[in-house]
Amino acid sequence: MPVPHDLAAETELWDAYAESAFKEDAEPTFNWTQYVGHGPGPELLGDPSTVLEIGCGTGRALAYLDSRGVKAHGVDLSPVMVKKTRERWSATGATFAHGDVLEYLAKHTDTYDAVFSKFGAAWFADPGRLFPLVQARLNPGGVFVFSQPPAIPGAYGPQGMYKGGFGGKAMFTYRYSFRPPVWERLLTGAGFASASARVIDAPYDGHIGTLIVRATVA
Repeated sequence: MPVPHDLAAETELWDAYAESAFKEDAEPTFNWTQYVGHGPGPELLGDPSTVLEIGCGTGRALAYLDSRGVKAHGVDLSPVMVKKTRERWSATGATFAHGDVLEYLAKHTDTYDAVFSKFGAAWFADPGRLFPLVQARLNPGGVFVFSQPPAIPGAYGPQGMYKGGFGGKAMFTYRYSFRPPVWERLLTGAGFASASARVIDAPYDGHIGTLIVRATVA
């Protein structure tokens, strides 16, 4: 059964996150994992001319790709974050839109060589709705890549997540977790020609790894 996403409440949560996560002096960077310098880089996107980041957050990845000649666009649910990214990266060619990712992908007809999410919307949107929309927005031969923490063993599907611990106002959202083979089946079932999912070990023993999923269209 689908979980009851409340966009107004989730927007408030991500606005609060934006106030703490955005750093004015942050530099462009691209990293799939939560460990700086660990794991693969933007080569997973292939050699795209155009990209869309869903749940683009601080915009650092898009600024990085823009500096390498890629036409980079992002969408994020938080108007606070989008305002900050537009101001911080105004000197680049990267562009940022405010909106719910599912509504944005359904409404806009632009297509891209690559769509990606780094601990972003692919973690927090219902894959049954998200994946067909992403597939439709990819150019022939395009790729969809996303990363997030792997599922906790035995805890699969949509799961609630509170912001900032268990004190204060009850702001929460839902995230989605599955084993790698399930992610692959969900993607091919949504029309992707191929899909591969793997967990990259952390650089430190006993630390949380990173799930990286890559899918392609024909």
